[in-house]
Amino acid sequence: MSRPSLTLLLAAIQLACGSAMAATGAPVADAIWFNGPIITLDDKHPNAQAVAVKDGKILAVGERKQVLQNQGPTTQMIDLKGTTLLPGFIDPHGHVSMVGFQAASANLLPPPDGTNDTLPKLQETLRNFEQQSPIPKQFGVLFGFGYDDSQLQEQRHPTKDDLDAVSRDVPIAIVHQSSHLGVLNSKALELAKIDASTPDPEGGVIRRVEGSQEPNGVLEENAFFNALIKIFPKLTADQAVDMLSAGQQLYISYGYTNLQDGRSSPDQVKTAIKAAGDGKLLADIVSYPDILTPGTKELLVAPWYHPTNQPVSYDRHFRIGGVKLTLDGSPQGKTAWLSQPYFKPPQGQDASYAGYGVVKDDDALTIYKQALANRWQILSHANGDRAIDQLLSSMRAAEKAYPGVDVRPVLIHGQTLRQDQVAELKQLKIFPSLFPMHTYYWGDWHRQSVLGPERAENISPTQWVLKAGLKFTTHHDAPVALPDSMRVLATTVNRTTRSGYVLGPEQRVTPLQALKAMTLWSAYQHFEEDRKGSITPGKLADFAVLSANPLTEAPENLSEIKVLKTIKEGRVIYERPAKVTPLPAPLGMHGDPSLPAPQGIKAVAQGDGDLGPALDVIYDQLTPAQP
Repeated sequence: MSRPSLTLLLAAIQLACGSAMAATGAPVADAIWFNGPIITLDDKHPNAQAVAVKDGKILAVGERKQVLQNQGPTTQMIDLKGTTLLPGFIDPHGHVSMVGFQAASANLLPPPDGTNDTLPKLQETLRNFEQQSPIPKQFGVLFGFGYDDSQLQEQRHPTKDDLDAVSRDVPIAIVHQSSHLGVLNSKALELAKIDASTPDPEGGVIRRVEGSQEPNGVLEENAFFNALIKIFPKLTADQAVDMLSAGQQLYISYGYTNLQDGRSSPDQVKTAIKAAGDGKLLADIVSYPDILTPGTKELLVAPWYHPTNQPVSYDRHFRIGGVKLTLDGSPQGKTAWLSQPYFKPPQGQDASYAGYGVVKDDDALTIYKQALANRWQILSHANGDRAIDQLLSSMRAAEKAYPGVDVRPVLIHGQTLRQDQVAELKQLKIFPSLFPMHTYYWGDWHRQSVLGPERAENISPTQWVLKAGLKFTTHHDAPVALPDSMRVLATTVNRTTRSGYVLGPEQRVTPLQALKAMTLWSAYQHFEEDRKGSITPGKLADFAVLSANPLTEAPENLSEIKVLKTIKEGRVIYERPAKVTPLPAPLGMHGDPSLPAPQGIKAVAQGDGDLGPALDVIYDQLTPAQP
């Protein structure tokens, strides 16, 4: 055979074999990303000019010339065009199942999180959502969340007549941002069996048209909660998967490649397993079911769960990471368990009121012992410093019974974490996942009503944690707030409240530290630091592409950076459209000094301490109907 023929034959063989080796002898990449800032978050190699990906993993990182050695005829060359590539964000704490409802609701918030400062704008938002979203048709009800009568130009609540102007055929229910009351249109009132002959229920009020007994659509407290139970459908298994998928889609639009379903119910775990089996999961989901809910322990089996002394393993993008225990409520709802009284006690409480715990000390100790004995990673919701004291004392006693067992326990929220408690976290190897987003959404409320100016300065004390030699993560707790990665970043760096006040400037951290808290350190929290969290050869090719470089952008502009693409294991799972539809509302309860604090523990038990009472009811209803 002639030499030219041999050359052609070898070239044909190389092409037919998928060009397994480049001309340089290096493995051929499936894709190479280049021509933009690449933030690796790998301290050994913090910057790179190009990244090569093969089979869903990172093949090479470094200078462009070096990485191009992995280019072959089948390699997709992806030009960043000056945009920024960094690791995909890893959610340290959120509730993706409930985010599905968030994504299924019209955003009725006033500015800056919405556009609804007049009744016509609110009606327009509902009309647009009903026309553009398939969700109202799937579930038979149009839901909206977040209206605030005090921020409406008309200075009143919408009525059934206002909602009937949107539709008399589709049931409409809208939830006040306090989550203590809401409004139904005529069709929804009919479904709820509320008319002029319906008496006010105990603990609730049906507001009436002036001069008659006819309901005007506004329902308070138990009147509203009872109506929601009647009009919110129990979901079928397929509908529950659809709602989970809607939550997943919202998450990945913010660059998250790893999602959490904290405090999920056993049925929500089963929904995620079904979604995984149906091939509906695009990103990884880690579930931490509620340890106090019957049926949770039976879920902690392979292939979805592996003890902390075994390698992490996902089954079609789903796994159970451990369990969750809720020790108190929320500071903005004034149900967090504090060591000192609230600055301004809620209505009906005296000046000594300091919130309350929801788990007895003996029960907490028993659960922590079980976690160590069975090697369950355990997440502990503790907002108040007194609840954190309970966590520390219980874990200390449990570790005496099971010395040397590392389950990497996690403190969730820790909003009023004291400086003296930080050293104990380090000693007990409890990992802190903090909530700096509260500095923006509720920082002013904390200063004015919850904690007072002095105590509020150090909520979510990230610098205290760093100075003690600990890592930390920062979360959004969606749907308490939107799973907005850039808002998480901005609040961690700036700590600026809605009013523009800088809350605890000494607790601010650098953009690099804040990014690590959302990626590399979050991977560590999940026992996945060897496979996620940085752009390092051998790790999964989980990336986010941003419109600007957060390490060089002015800190005050961080929240304006846009997520352009989300990549999971080399596959683009989200790309920002040219026209972006309005975002759904954050579902967290906003402080309202005119409303009493929720009594008892139902809000904590069902809403993870941060959701308002109406949303607790919806949380219950999200449980799919069982065959």
